[in-house]
Amino acid sequence: MKPLIIGTRGSALALAQAEMTEAALRAQFPDREIVRQVITTTGDRRTDVPLSEVAKSEGVIDKGVFIKELEVALENGEIDIAVHSMKDVPTVLADHFAIVGALERAPVNDVIVSQAPGGLLALPEGSTVATSSVRRQRQLKWMRPDLKVVDIRGNVPTRMQKLRDQDDIDAIMLAEAGLVRLGYNLGEEIDGLHAVPLDTLRFYPAAGQGIVGFEIRKDDDDARACAEAITHQPSMTLCRAEREFLRLLDAGCHTPVGVRSHIQGARLQMLGRVFDEHSDANPTEASVSGPSNVPEQVALELFNNLA
Repeated sequence: MKPLIIGTRGSALALAQAEMTEAALRAQFPDREIVRQVITTTGDRRTDVPLSEVAKSEGVIDKGVFIKELEVALENGEIDIAVHSMKDVPTVLADHFAIVGALERAPVNDVIVSQAPGGLLALPEGSTVATSSVRRQRQLKWMRPDLKVVDIRGNVPTRMQKLRDQDDIDAIMLAEAGLVRLGYNLGEEIDGLHAVPLDTLRFYPAAGQGIVGFEIRKDDDDARACAEAITHQPSMTLCRAEREFLRLLDAGCHTPVGVRSHIQGARLQMLGRVFDEHSDANPTEASVSGPSNVPEQVALELFNNLA
């Protein structure tokens, strides 16, 4: 049997997620050779400007800057499964690709990382918070209008080092999932920094946040079977629902959208928060509950309730 080749970006977080995927595959298929191929994406190379500008210069939609080269490798048969952070994956894929599985979701909270303890509420008036996410930027300004919010690029260790080195930044925002997967303990100081998670009922996460997903060539039955064998179905259900909500909104990286969903029994509960990207108006919000076996229908109901 031919080796199963998984493709991943080369950041520390992406490699950690690829290692988790490899471990799951090896546990499920102990006699199968699993090979990892590291691929540098446009988003990894271009950290000097905001993602929206990178996307425009490369001729792709915003989130595509993190998967373009992985999809080329998939298409050329160089890899069999592309491992993604699902919050970075466009909601509409080319017809010959498919998202077919996901690992168990990590914590979805956003985290305030600062040199002083106390989190968001303890930041002095007029503090500067750095984040590249428009969703985080808009929610921060909505909750704390006094804050100055600036853009920042780079991987997790790079951003944390910028916080230590630059006097003009008081805090940064990161995903708890990334910190946990990189081995950080949020209950302790991280090299002199303090990380405080934000309540997801107040600060909505991104669609797909904390989910590691698998993209394949749609007609590759072998890769599909392997990906499905290690899939955590509740996480895949949440992934489907949240991505469908984004698709209905036609939302990209430049659209400030937060969505919180969870499964309770046989019910899928979803809460959505959407900001107007062209104004500073308060967000539109909605919540729904529906059968968890039809996640796309629940997402459609949430979308319709926003009107």
